[in-house]
Amino acid sequence: MNSKTEISLLYDFYGELLKTSQQQVVELYVNEDLSLSEVAELLGISRQGVRDSLTRAEKKLLEYESKLGLLSAYRKRREREGAIRGLIAQIKQTEGCGAVLPRLNEIEDLLRGDD
Repeated sequence: MNSKTEISLLYDFYGELLKTSQQQVVELYVNEDLSLSEVAELLGISRQGVRDSLTRAEKKLLEYESKLGLLSAYRKRREREGAIRGLIAQIKQTEGCGAVLPRLNEIEDLLRGDD
């Protein structure tokens, strides 16, 4: 099984595509950090039933990511954004950047999403 963090991220992107019962199990086990036994007791199913539902949900989430790649694209955007911010900081530290400073500030505003 993948880490809870990874499943939680995938769930953020694709959770609505899962069956309601799988959504409940992922919410409780991954996002609420309950044990398999606690989830089973809350939902009135066996511990093995919880495990099976989690396994199926994880498989579906990974299939969706494989086909759609939304989490991967999100991570790449975040990585590029970090690199851009780093370059802006480097440019701002150089002498004589006064002429480009307003443009750098505009770029930072765009990265923040300010209107």
